[in-house]
Amino acid sequence: MTQIGIVQEGPDEARVAATPATVQTLRKLGYDVAVEAGAGHRSSYPDDEYRTAGAEVVPTAEAWASGIILKVNAPTDAEITRLADGATIIALLAPAFRPDLVEKLAQRGITALALDAVPRISRAQSMDVLSSMANIAGYRAIVEAAHEFGRFFTGQVTAAGKVPPAKVLVAGAGVAGLAAIGAASSLGAIVRATDPRPEVADQVSSIGGTYIPVDVEVEKTTDGYAKATSEDYDRRAAEIYTEQAADVDIIVTTALIPGRAAPRLITASDVAAMKPGSVIVDMAAAQGGNVEGSVAGERVVTDNGVIILGYTDLASRLSAQASQLYGTNVANLVTLLTPLKDGQLTLDFDDVVQRSVTVVRDGEVTWPPPAVQVAAAPAASAPKPAAVVAEPKRMSVGRKIALIVVGIAALFAVNAFAPAPLPQHFTVLMLSVVIGFYVIGKVHHALHTPLMSVTNAISGVIIVGAMLQITDGNPVVQVLAAVAVLVASINIFGGFAVTRRMLNMFTKGGQK
Repeated sequence: MTQIGIVQEGPDEARVAATPATVQTLRKLGYDVAVEAGAGHRSSYPDDEYRTAGAEVVPTAEAWASGIILKVNAPTDAEITRLADGATIIALLAPAFRPDLVEKLAQRGITALALDAVPRISRAQSMDVLSSMANIAGYRAIVEAAHEFGRFFTGQVTAAGKVPPAKVLVAGAGVAGLAAIGAASSLGAIVRATDPRPEVADQVSSIGGTYIPVDVEVEKTTDGYAKATSEDYDRRAAEIYTEQAADVDIIVTTALIPGRAAPRLITASDVAAMKPGSVIVDMAAAQGGNVEGSVAGERVVTDNGVIILGYTDLASRLSAQASQLYGTNVANLVTLLTPLKDGQLTLDFDDVVQRSVTVVRDGEVTWPPPAVQVAAAPAASAPKPAAVVAEPKRMSVGRKIALIVVGIAALFAVNAFAPAPLPQHFTVLMLSVVIGFYVIGKVHHALHTPLMSVTNAISGVIIVGAMLQITDGNPVVQVLAAVAVLVASINIFGGFAVTRRMLNMFTKGGQK
């Protein structure tokens, strides 16, 4: 039975790789769990809660001696030397930006799994740490901006005067961007957003934002991440950012391209055009920054009084919630790697998720993995020959005239020879058939079901008339009346049943 070690992070990280709840999940998979003393204190998870969950709280050296190490951030050089021979480490390794770290891990002969390399496919969503942390970071970005802004986000009308709402621009409508849009909108701000993908416009508007399109064709993505944009797009986007910077109070930038430095979106001249007291949160500061003048991990105040926040620990500032989500993502990955629930981690390179996250395997560098295509345009197929559709047979004009003449003759024959009041009723019936045909025939076919489901209740008139005829002394009339009641009742009940089913389609959660 393999032991999993939960170790304490560095002084700048408040998150922990497993919570008491996820420890229970790991225990059910057959693992022993050793937690370094104090590992969860900064996330409000005391050692006693880990013991209650079934983990053993141990000293630092004993935790690092485990066969599997779970961390949040990549290990330092000193921590790499602590790893046991043949151990497996699971953490945020950023292999695309840190080839030196990958090489050092390979030299130790261990297995390293990068949580930030989980492919963005449906099956891997429960392990997608980047999305979980981006969601928290986007929310926290607005909290930090509100703290620095020092004014209302929502507009107010008070006895002392009118307060206009804050204007917020979010660059990038990915997971972090949408979280920022939702948080700013809920605080009452006017929120605008840009993104190279026009399909996110509906998502932006659904959470209270306004999408600002860049009317330039953009290459479609196939891996779930953003692509580098064209020069035409960048030129038009730069114009929009310049226009918006002079108008908005707060800017949040979230643009990242995997494996590359963050694109520059906001220039120094854009910052200089902003009003004093405005705030910029550069969520891409760790990868070079979207904002000219931002510094990773620091708060900068420009000469014109604009505050630029380059904090790289936004998710860590909500450590309890972040640890919960991070730990759940890790537990889901370990569950995938332990198919027999026997406490033995098994790597299957035929599984696209496991292959993608494996950076080093038993000392062999396996990064980068094969490309994973998660969204693609349908392959062009050869044009199919047009299907031959048979023309419906149309009734000849002569035949139509003949049928009309026969119908009129039958009507006059009934009126001439039938006893009263049958001629009167028969005339009404014929006129109803003709009028009904032309009225219903002009209704669009999509409306036939809702129309007929209600109007069929007119059959109730038939039921009333038939019930009056059941008392007639003629057995034939009684039988016909009973049949009329039965058929009309089925029509009514069926019509209202259809109506009920249609109404249920437009109710939420079965509530009306």
